[in-house]
Amino acid sequence: MMTSKNSSPALLCPLCKKPRHHEFRPFCSARCKQIDLNRWFSEIYSVPVQEEQNPTESQEEEIS
Repeated sequence: MMTSKNSSPALLCPLCKKPRHHEFRPFCSARCKQIDLNRWFSEIYSVPVQEEQNPTESQEEEIS
């Protein structure tokens, strides 16, 4: 049984789900690429960050 490469979800645009275009990968067009970039700039997307306590501060607190 042969499967079409276009039917794979990995080959679809993450925004509009149309087949992606090599020039704009992983997106299908310049428009989707710009929409995604705007979402990052607008902070709609973000990378979670865990702030670590400074080791020197925790040692000072234990000494006091």
